Amino acid sequence: MNRNREWLAPLTGVVFVVLAIIGFAIGGEPPSADDPPEEIVQHYVDNDSSVMFGAALATLAATFMVFFFGYLRKVLRAAEGERGMLSLIAFAGAVVFALGIALDSTISFALAETAEDIDPTAVQALQALWDNDFLPLALGLQVLWFATGLSVILHGALPKWLGWVAILFAVIAVTPIGFFAGLLGAIWILIVSVMLTQRARAA
Repeated sequence: MNRNREWLAPLTGVVFVVLAIIGFAIGGEPPSADDPPEEIVQHYVDNDSSVMFGAALATLAATFMVFFFGYLRKVLRAAEGERGMLSLIAFAGAVVFALGIALDSTISFALAETAEDIDPTAVQALQALWDNDFLPLALGLQVLWFATGLSVILHGALPKWLGWVAILFAVIAVTPIGFFAGLLGAIWILIVSVMLTQRARAA
């Protein structure tokens, strides 16, 4: 990338967070698989357009997240040296997390598009799958935050407190409150995105 435009690259983190928030707000809170099948079907019939649009935005947000962590990988690797591997592992975690978002969005999209055409019990089964598709997301977050945190602490590409916070997110990601590893992680991404943008502009 041309050096005088490189500062735009870390801003993909801000774009990711903004798109993710908008996508979540538009898609809304879905019903639970414990609800009666007819209620689940009615929810997706009444909100089909917003659910599909929200799923599409979430997937687009994941694209920008991969670009952000691609740039962060370059920053981490510069501090690690050519023999460092933590930056690569962190980026792999980001890719797994992005695939988890895409899987989650695919199920939502399928529910919204086909709820009126398939058996209500099939809709309920898809809803149960959506309710429990968090394992790829948790895996991606755990790898992403743990590797990023270790790299920052050991090599100092970012302030060390950001590394310790990232490791905390990695621990939270595999607990019943793993959702907060993504929610608080968005704040971490915003902070680092702005920090790296300022650093790139200064350079």
